[in-house]
Amino acid sequence: MVEKDTKNKEKVEGFINRKEMRKFLMENDVHSLDDVEDIISEMEKVILEEMLQGEMDSHLGYSKYDYGNKDTDNSRNGYSSKEVRGKSGSFRIDVPRDRKSEFEPQVVKKRQKDISKIKDMVLALYQKGLTTRDIQNYIMEIYGYNLSPETISNITDRVIEKATEWQNRPLEEVYPIIFIDGIYFKVKNGIEAETRTAYIIISIDMEGKKDVLGIWIGEVENSKFWLNIFNELKTRGVKDVLIVCTDKLPGIETAVRAVFPRVELQFCIVHQMRNSLKHVVYKDRKEVVIDLKKVYQAATEEMALLELERFEDKWGEKYPYIGKSWRDS
Repeated sequence: MVEKDTKNKEKVEGFINRKEMRKFLMENDVHSLDDVEDIISEMEKVILEEMLQGEMDSHLGYSKYDYGNKDTDNSRNGYSSKEVRGKSGSFRIDVPRDRKSEFEPQVVKKRQKDISKIKDMVLALYQKGLTTRDIQNYIMEIYGYNLSPETISNITDRVIEKATEWQNRPLEEVYPIIFIDGIYFKVKNGIEAETRTAYIIISIDMEGKKDVLGIWIGEVENSKFWLNIFNELKTRGVKDVLIVCTDKLPGIETAVRAVFPRVELQFCIVHQMRNSLKHVVYKDRKEVVIDLKKVYQAATEEMALLELERFEDKWGEKYPYIGKSWRDS
């Protein structure tokens, strides 16, 4: 981005002589931002029209009045006027036409009215969680454009299309490990807000690269819910998964083994620690964490079991559920 900005600055510096620009501003009585916007709008118009002329030259194979190089029975046929909306406001441009009506401009396509990237702005605001009304007010306040709620909805529908396409894309045949975790978020249901869970599956592929395989909204956590997800992964091309790392979510072990029978299930140590510390009083937490680290950082299973016995001897009476949870896992 910095490199692009530098190049653009160099282009402008090469195109504009600052001394001549000052002279131009004085001669044309430019004293306010409104005056500057008018000039920028006119520059936008001139640049676009020249680009369209260049496209027409390429389309016909010869430049205007250069009949010596003309090798086509098609020719220019005047202009059509069209109003467009740029970054500096609305203005009219003259779009060249050809006699056979074969010219398809690219810089400003047929029926394209908005060249300001307002659509990209709307999508960015929508992805940040703003409502249709919030977006409408923001665009009106900052840019002076009054977009209707219907227009905004039509633009944001593109997000749903892209999300659906991404969620159904083909996957690799084998993943050495996938991680499953949930994110809680609030959703408005009428007046009240309710908590939902979005389950995310993150993979490590055979080249060691991370990828998000998909996001699923869970209402009821059970083996049927997880079975549908793992079957979906299989349908999208996954033939085998070596390790699944997850929290002890209801029904997940039964479901994953039904679809990938040879998989190794590994319960996430972060979730195990969080669950263990859930009811530990604050003054004991630091010491409990240190003692549990000796369990999961042990070099062998035998040493881990020995450290767990020591932990239970020390904390078992006060926190009996911790030792039981670690043995179950």
